[in-house]
Amino acid sequence: MDGYLLLEDGSVYKGKIVGAADRTRGEVVFNTGMTGYQEIMTDPSYRGQIVVMTYPLIGNYGINSEDVESYQPHVQGFVAREFCREPQNWRCEQTVDTYLREKGITGLVGVDTRALTRHLRQQGVMKGIITAEEPAATRAAAWQWTPRDLVREVAVPQPQYFAGEGQHVVLVDCGVKENILRSLRKRGCAVTVVPPWTTAEEILASKPDGVLLSNGPGDPEDLGYLAATVGRLLGKVVIFGICLGHQVLGIALGGKTYKLKFGHRGVNHPVKDLETGRVYITSQNHGYAIDAQSLPATAEVTQLNLNDHTVEGIKHKTLPVFAVQYHPEASPGPDDAAFLFDRFIALMQQERGHKQCQKRAI
Repeated sequence: MDGYLLLEDGSVYKGKIVGAADRTRGEVVFNTGMTGYQEIMTDPSYRGQIVVMTYPLIGNYGINSEDVESYQPHVQGFVAREFCREPQNWRCEQTVDTYLREKGITGLVGVDTRALTRHLRQQGVMKGIITAEEPAATRAAAWQWTPRDLVREVAVPQPQYFAGEGQHVVLVDCGVKENILRSLRKRGCAVTVVPPWTTAEEILASKPDGVLLSNGPGDPEDLGYLAATVGRLLGKVVIFGICLGHQVLGIALGGKTYKLKFGHRGVNHPVKDLETGRVYITSQNHGYAIDAQSLPATAEVTQLNLNDHTVEGIKHKTLPVFAVQYHPEASPGPDDAAFLFDRFIALMQQERGHKQCQKRAI
């Protein structure tokens, strides 16, 4: 059936409804990745968002049950120029259309995604509605919806433990991608996944070698309770933050965040390491950034985005605490920065060695 993407500024983009034939609404954002649509749909960081894919043909290798980043898709809606009806891949189990229909996600195809993306770049991301109703029939009340605590919607409700013979990591789940967990377990770590409302005392009681703050959806300024928890962990354990975890760590250190005009969502963002001079091609998915000028003297910016010079990495000058804005685990995207998990493990080993030396000295 005919369908429409309505933007809050009055813009209308016509297409055909696919997937679940239902109205949906959310923040409209775009992703520039040529592949990885399955990982994008199942990334919890997209909770509450309608994702527009800039690459014109989506679904040419279908959907399989192995490449998901969560137990279900989290996108609020999915927009593309065209869906492939007959995927050609030996791992394909179903088409994108049937997957969206099965999972109850509304999609829209046949849209001029080039024009739509240019509009979002010029005007910024905004609220949107996918509907089969004629635009004139959409009432003003349709644009009013209550803000949601998106992190609580995607986080684990109870702690989960994964055995390992290496360092013990407490992974604070704000909407963690499966490949972050896989990256830790592949390196032998024992991992306890906890919800973000877990207290600092409860985290320390499990005697972790390190704490990893995960990615997730929403505005980091809404996570004051987690920033306060991280503040109580500083100096007591190694901390590594990824994406939303990077922003929360920045707030815990005394910094502030701000919303980007249209965010970074794609798999080819160049990031320069200011300590080594190396440039990494990274996978990114975020709409907020740390204000470098707001960071205290105890924190240091370690990496910058070469496209717009936003902060991509920070560290504490004296404590074993660091974070990056992008995704070192990729999925989808390049694995240039996968070594950051090894750096995290090396820091945990180093801190364990220091504590053992202190005990012997006593």
